[in-house]
Amino acid sequence: MLFLLDTVFFFLVAAALLRAWMNHLRVHMSAQPGRFAMAVTNWLVQPVRRILPRALTQSRFDWGSFMAAVLLALVYGGLWLVLVTEMTATSASPLAMVAAIATVAGKLLIRVVLQGLMILLLVFAVLSWVQPGAPVMGTLDRLCAPVLAPLRRFIPQIGGVDLSVLVAIILLQIGLIVLGG
Repeated sequence: MLFLLDTVFFFLVAAALLRAWMNHLRVHMSAQPGRFAMAVTNWLVQPVRRILPRALTQSRFDWGSFMAAVLLALVYGGLWLVLVTEMTATSASPLAMVAAIATVAGKLLIRVVLQGLMILLLVFAVLSWVQPGAPVMGTLDRLCAPVLAPLRRFIPQIGGVDLSVLVAIILLQIGLIVLGG
């Protein structure tokens, strides 16, 4: 049950964060994976945007999508805690439960960011070798560029191969190990 819960919420949180990232970078949402992210998250993002203050909805950052991801992570944390306490038959104070939900939600958000970036970078790297002219390459390049740009300043291409993607993936993997996932 925990595996299914983790998989469903990882997918939903990743779609909401991808939507926020694409909107922040001003990537047109009609391109894939934008249409997919919108279709998966619209049911939550639209009501959240209506609740947010006008100043937040008009900023450059997509607070609606980000807050949807946070809400999904908190729901995940609550469900996770319910399942774990049912399996272990433990009880805790309400304050400890709120702290546990927030901790589980925060770890999920960080893990989704790290693994999501890793997936984007892997797809970007493979497509750049196999099919560099693919229509999605422009979108992937714009999504990965903010992560790769600082590394590209220090890591030169070797034989026409961009090793910054490999270094970024290694750093993301280290982040996951530190996170404990």
